[in-house]
Amino acid sequence: MTEPRTLAELQQALRAGTMTVRQLMQRFLAEQSQQATEAWISLLSDAALMAQADACDARLASLGPAVFDAQPLLGIPFGVKDNIDVAGLPTTAACKSFATGAATAHATVVRKLVDAGAIPVGKTNLDQFATGLVGTRSPYGAVPNSFDATRVSGGSSSGSAYVVAMGQVPFALGTDTAGSGRVPAGFNNLVGLKPTPGRVGAGGLLPACRSIDCVSVLALTVDDAARVLAVIEGPDASDAYSQFEPGPARLKPVLRVGIPSRPVFSGPQSEGGYRAMFAKAAAHVQALGHEVVPLDFSPLHATAELLYGGPWVAERHAVVQKLLDQNPQAFDPSVRSIIESARSFSATDAFRGLYKLRSAQRDTKAIWQQVDVLMTPTAPGHPTLAEVAADPLGANGQLGAYTNFVNLLGWCALALPFGFTDGGLPFGVTFIAPGGYDTALAHFGASWQAQLDLPLGALGRQGGISPVLTRAPAAALTLPIAVVGAHLSGLPLNGQLVERGARLREATTTAPQYRFFALPGTQPPKPGLLRVASGGAAIAVEVWDVPLAALGSFLALIPAPLGLGSVTLADGSSVHGFICEALALEGATDITSFGGWRAYLASLQPPR
Repeated sequence: MTEPRTLAELQQALRAGTMTVRQLMQRFLAEQSQQATEAWISLLSDAALMAQADACDARLASLGPAVFDAQPLLGIPFGVKDNIDVAGLPTTAACKSFATGAATAHATVVRKLVDAGAIPVGKTNLDQFATGLVGTRSPYGAVPNSFDATRVSGGSSSGSAYVVAMGQVPFALGTDTAGSGRVPAGFNNLVGLKPTPGRVGAGGLLPACRSIDCVSVLALTVDDAARVLAVIEGPDASDAYSQFEPGPARLKPVLRVGIPSRPVFSGPQSEGGYRAMFAKAAAHVQALGHEVVPLDFSPLHATAELLYGGPWVAERHAVVQKLLDQNPQAFDPSVRSIIESARSFSATDAFRGLYKLRSAQRDTKAIWQQVDVLMTPTAPGHPTLAEVAADPLGANGQLGAYTNFVNLLGWCALALPFGFTDGGLPFGVTFIAPGGYDTALAHFGASWQAQLDLPLGALGRQGGISPVLTRAPAAALTLPIAVVGAHLSGLPLNGQLVERGARLREATTTAPQYRFFALPGTQPPKPGLLRVASGGAAIAVEVWDVPLAALGSFLALIPAPLGLGSVTLADGSSVHGFICEALALEGATDITSFGGWRAYLASLQPPR
């Protein structure tokens, strides 16, 4: 029998009674003590953890499985990156001189998880002050890579990645400003979910760059990460940058996937392997039926330069200025040099940087007119510890090629495993979508991961990957509406849907129960759909998810004799859609034989 490791498996085992929380906690304590000690900075005492486990078991025995309706994460242990407050433990940010005592309250995200029944077991190691993508910049030691001890673990959420990859906990919290949740996910064969900035409250998080910091989730599966996001997302009154706005629930069935036309790779050992793996990933996208669209990534790389080469580094200085002035020796040399560079920027530079970013945000919006999502290598290469030691700033700087720009532009991202190089190293890709598309991206990612069915983390076992989200994060409430004429993609009235935030769900046909007519005297030309008892045919339609908040204004644009009714689709399901009053069909041309509006319009064009 497969030992439960994923969040979904553990929840099922606890619900079924095949595992107790005490047994789960005993397993964690045993494995934690036998594996890399550098992964953890502090842990709750064994006695405290076992007491919490026993309390969860008692609650489960008293209330039965129904307790999971109120506390879906009851008894689940998780790790917390040590720049996020956990009551009773110090927040060191991997700087021994920083913490003055234990935190008195949980960070917002930790409190939400605890309220859902989860148990924070301790604080994980990181690149000091979350400044780095390598996982080596810590006085508590460099966290080892879970696959190759000669390679970096990735950072800055290095400890969180390691403990999930090794199966100690099913998920851990990280943070992600420049890629700190995505890069270690890629290097340890994990899922790294980076929400839209503001979707998850940052109250109780020690900032790196406060204006764009994100709390991230590292997990074995997309379904697990989505379950956690569903708990921690939402408004946070203690975070001035909180801006929770649920977006679409799904991406289109067939996607335009943008990839770098000239992908950047780095490192003598990994350049070849990474280049080959990314080519395979692009081919895999096409094999799934999606379109690959090469794009010029130069504007994105230029935006990325602002994060460390521009005045945003001053946000890091603002957090630690007092300690840096009083005790500069407390800092890792690389971290110190980065943060001290903030002193070279003026207030004028800060505004110039803001102007550049605003221009970049405007210009890069055009990308989403060309593609639906972006796919990049999660990192351009995987350096060794020796390479980082020889060039700590250069090697680290290369790792942010595909990550540094995402938060600056307000987008969301999902790092996913794709496979392994010939040398046995994990290779991951990251899918990037506009802000608010977190749920839609997670649905896509779950299907992507299940289709590949790769081993989980560093556990060496497969299985346990759900192709659908068991508990999806929030999405905007929408109503599916079938359109048959001028509102189809690319036709004159389609903009009425797009400008209201509607998204194409699928292109399909009706059940063979309809007649189709070209209505006379309409501008632009419009058809009418009529349900009939016999003699009907299947008519091509598109189903669009229309936000409920925009539905009224959309329907106000629909003139008689058209109206909203029920349309039966080819699969037997019913959705709302445009139908026509029978009386209005007098003088209309029956165009049922064309099978759809596009085919009819094509017939009107003169032969070439």
